[in-house]
Amino acid sequence: MYYYRLAAAVLKCGKRKVWLDPNEVTEISTANSRQNIRKLFKDGFIVKKPATSHSRFRVRQKHEAKRLGRHTGYGKRHGTADARMPEAIMWMRRQRVLRSLLRKYRESGKIDKHLYHVLYNKSKGNVFKNKRVLMEYIHVAKAEKARQKLIFEQSEAHRQRNKAARERRLQRQAEKKIKMGKIDRS
Repeated sequence: MYYYRLAAAVLKCGKRKVWLDPNEVTEISTANSRQNIRKLFKDGFIVKKPATSHSRFRVRQKHEAKRLGRHTGYGKRHGTADARMPEAIMWMRRQRVLRSLLRKYRESGKIDKHLYHVLYNKSKGNVFKNKRVLMEYIHVAKAEKARQKLIFEQSEAHRQRNKAARERRLQRQAEKKIKMGKIDRS
């Protein structure tokens, strides 16, 4: 049936996509040129079938379920745990989060450059599991620093008071000696 091939060429599709009206077989069989085929196509005796769709509905549905944690048991896994989610990538993500937090805190003045340097090295040394742990550590460190400062100031004030008291006592004793000396002379 040459007109299938001819119609496919005219309609720019495969032979399987050409539909011929079974009621108009005699008229179609007389068509022996591209122009005749075009006319039959225009009249609706020859039709180009639509492309069969390849639905992704089920795929999307499965992805949605996977997002909720379904279909991810031991039986569905092929690669090792490290191949599925590499430790190196997890490490990089964690370091980037911790370092960005430290940078933000340093720029806003919440931590000074010395504490920043200590915490940077600690985070590199795998001390902090996540951002929350690092934030807690910073709060504790700042509280400890404030406490140390307060203790230092109190001890300094105590030292100054003692020094002033000692000087006063020495002065009183000196005055007393001078007085005693005057009394003895007279």
